[in-house]
Parts: sequence; C-alpha cells; structure tokens
Amino acid sequence: MPDYLPEDKIKSKIIIGTRGSELALWQANYVKDLLAGIGLDSELKIIKTQGDKILNLSFDKLEGKGFFTKELEEELLNGTIDLAVHSHKDLPTNHPEGLIIAAVSDREDPAELLLILKDCVDVQQKLSVKFGGMIGTSSNRRKAQLLAIRPDLEIEELRGNVITRIQKLRDEKYDAIMLAKAGVLRLGLDLSEFYIEELEPNELIPAPAQGVLAYQIRENDTALFEKLQAINNHDIAEQIGIERKVLNLFEGGCQMPLGCYCRKDGSTFQIWTSKAADGTDFPDRLFTQTETADGIAEKIVAKFADDRKFPMNIFITRELSESSYLRNALAKHQIEIDGRSLIRTFPYINKLDPFILRNIDWVFFSSKNAIEYFFKLDPQLPKKVKFGVLGRASEDALRLHGKKADFNGEEEGIDTLDIAKEFAKQANGTTILFPSAKGSLKTIQKALAAETKIIELTVYETVSEENVQQSNAEVLIFTSPSNVDSYFAENLLEPDQKVICIGKTTGQKFDDMGVKYTLPFSPDEMGLAEAIFALD
Repeated sequence: MPDYLPEDKIKSKIIIGTRGSELALWQANYVKDLLAGIGLDSELKIIKTQGDKILNLSFDKLEGKGFFTKELEEELLNGTIDLAVHSHKDLPTNHPEGLIIAAVSDREDPAELLLILKDCVDVQQKLSVKFGGMIGTSSNRRKAQLLAIRPDLEIEELRGNVITRIQKLRDEKYDAIMLAKAGVLRLGLDLSEFYIEELEPNELIPAPAQGVLAYQIRENDTALFEKLQAINNHDIAEQIGIERKVLNLFEGGCQMPLGCYCRKDGSTFQIWTSKAADGTDFPDRLFTQTETADGIAEKIVAKFADDRKFPMNIFITRELSESSYLRNALAKHQIEIDGRSLIRTFPYINKLDPFILRNIDWVFFSSKNAIEYFFKLDPQLPKKVKFGVLGRASEDALRLHGKKADFNGEEEGIDTLDIAKEFAKQANGTTILFPSAKGSLKTIQKALAAETKIIELTVYETVSEENVQQSNAEVLIFTSPSNVDSYFAENLLEPDQKVICIGKTTGQKFDDMGVKYTLPFSPDEMGLAEAIFALD
C-alpha cells in the first residue's frame, strides 16, 4: 500500500469507484448528487469485480469474501479512486487496513419481493406460488427461509444483475424469482406484468445492512471524512452496526444463510435473526428487544451456540399439523409437543342476511375461527371489498378461501391498540364488517372514528372443555383467553414451568394471576418459534 500523508484538503474532483450494473450506477450517481449538495464535484469510475465476472457459480462456491467489493477496495488503496460506493450487505465485516466506512445512507425498504409469473400464482398457497413452483435465487439465506415456509418449492440458482434476473423470469426459466425491494425501488422498475408478493423483514429476514449504501474511503483522508458526515445517517449506522456485528461474530460473509434485521421502535431496538447451516437446513429464528446496543450482538450469537439447551417438551393449546412451521422448528431440536385445544367452537348463526353485505368496504377478522365460520356462510361479497387481519396466521387462513389481506396488523407490533390505530388510518369513514366471536372485546372497533360505519356480526361462540388434564411440559403455550380459563379451571402452574401467550388479551389473564409470561412479536407459529428459541 502506498504511504499516504494525511489529507487535510479535499481534491477538486472526487473519483467515485462503482461497479457497472444498472443498480450500482444508480447508487453511484445518487452519491454523486449528494456530494454536489455539500459542495463536492465528482466523477465515476467503473470497476469490474469478481462477482461480475464469474456468473456460472453460486456464491457459496466462490473462494473468499467480498466478491463485489475487493477490486474497488484495491483501487482505493492504490489511490486511483477516492470513494467507493457499495451495497453495504456485500461488504465483509473486516475492512482492509487503511480503509474505513466514512458514512452510510438512509435505509431503503429492506423487504423482499417475490416476482411471480401470473399463470404460476395460487393465492391459496403461502407466498402465492403454485405448489411445487420453481423459484430463482442465488442466496442460501433466502433459500433456507423459503423452504421453511414452503418445503414443496424447488429453489434454483439465479445469478446476474437485477435487469438480467427479471429477463430470465420473463423468459419463463423460473416460475418466480426473489429480489430485494430496495433495488427495485431505486431503479424505478415497472413490474406490473408480474404478480408481486412482498415479504416484510420480520417474515423473511434480510441480509445484514440490506437496503443501505456504504461510502468507503481511505482512513487518512480526514478532510473527506469530515465532509461526508453531512450525508451520514447516524441512526441507521447504529442499527446496522448491530446486524454487522452479529455477522462478524458468526464469521460469515454474504454466502452464509444468515439474516439479521434491526429497527428502532422509539428507544427500543427490535432485532430479528435467522441462521441455518446451509440452504436446505431449517433455520433457527430469534427475536430480541433491548434498550441498549451494548453487548446485544454477543447475546444474540450465544443463543445459537451448538451446546445450548432447549426445553425437552412443550404444551400448546392448539393441534399442530405434521407440516406446521412450529412442529418442524421444534423437531429440529428433538422437542416433544403436546398439542390439544381446550375449547370447542360452534357456529352462532347458520344463515347470513345478504342485506348486511351491501355496500361494505372492508371485512376485518381478528381470528382464524372468525374467517372459517364466516366463509361457511357462503357470503356474496362486493367485488371491491378489502380484507383486514391481525396477523400472518389469519392471513394464511384467509388465503385458503382465495382472498388476500389488504391490511395485516402484524407490522405494527404486538399491541392490538397500535394495530387498531393504523387500521383506522386506512379505513376511517368507510363501512366495515366485523365477523367475530360472541363476547369479542372489539378493540379494533373502538379506535375507529365516529363517521365510520361498523357492522358487528357474531359468527361463532366458544365452550370450554371439562376435566382438562394437567401438563408437566417445561413450556406452556396458550393461544387464547378461553384456553387459559379452561386450563386453570382445575389446574395450577408448576414452579418451573414457563408460559408463552399469543395476544395481549391472553397475556392479560396471566397479568391478573401475577404470572410472568413471554409475548411473541408475531402472533403466529413463526413468532412462537422465535419466542421458544429466546427462552433461557
């Protein structure tokens, strides 16, 4: 490396190093415009990387790390460029001596997009891809998480830049492909020819730092460093710092089947992590909340230690099918399951008055049972009606009836009141039908404005089972307040048993009992798997 003197003056023209793909050039020109905004003139230099040259091998078969970054870093060190623009997720966690990340961009939406050929769509299936469909992706992280949700899918290698990948889908070499939403948004692509399924980052966990750009310079270029602080997003740097520290502690690169996503809710860091041994391994998932970033990456990585102990058995107040996500997640660690509902449900009405369905704009479901009993009534709904649900479990139940949720409250968190407020922003002033259980708490309804027309429809009722058998399982999972009532009518909680609840209303029962419990972020089987994995 040349022996540079400290640079206390900025060059009259900054040379920006970039790859030559459409997305890389967009990113470099974006930075060029930012530099102009802070009074710096710049020009681009296109550099070809190993990842651009070798397109016939998957990432896990390429040697080393930094497939899309090494050549840019070498030119920085040689002084032929002054600033390299990277997709931050492509960077190894250990930088070459003499280089630093001077600043990072705002974070573009880190969600994943599944682009599906329209004749390969089946909305009754999770992810909306037909049974046994072929999905193209070069990422082991995506592959492992996709197969955990849909083990019937065929995952095939897909390399090339964004435009090339989309063209391969157009050519029907795949039934669907997966892309980062950030790249699609940055390029402003029109994808209306495809059916698009969006997977939120707490469902399919993205790569560390996905959606963020890194601005890399020489460490001794102090004047440029100071100037770049004007375009540095310090909050995002802190959040992806956690993600990248997790990656570093796992000693992984972009080929590792690791997802890690951090965001802030007020002052609280919310962190989702997914890790598999390879692209075919069922991934372990963890959700963590903390008020401080100090030491949290180390705590996350410790949860994935090979020698950690899991509960031997779990009781859940729901029957689990052989294909259920939770059953497969627990089977990986030889955890026994006792799954049985402690309540019975019955239809409350057997015939639906068609008059109440006239002119409705929304149907909102707060449970899977409400969906099942509502559609048993064979409702003739207006064509433009929209559907709202509380979470993924209800969304999956809605899919079985060929319907897609237009509002899913899961992204708003575990507080039903917060979900209600977000739904109100979309639905206030409309006519909303609420199929529900007898005695429903009506939390969503209470948050709606006075001008909103609310139609209540009781479609089922619950009855508790009698003589419920005590469980000696190490962990008890309760899926509804009624199941709590049924279990504790005759049983007590043993001292060492741990409790997990689905929903705050279920948790309220244990608040009243003075019992500590865990509330998963997502009120579904994926959230339950995360909560079990987080137990000490």
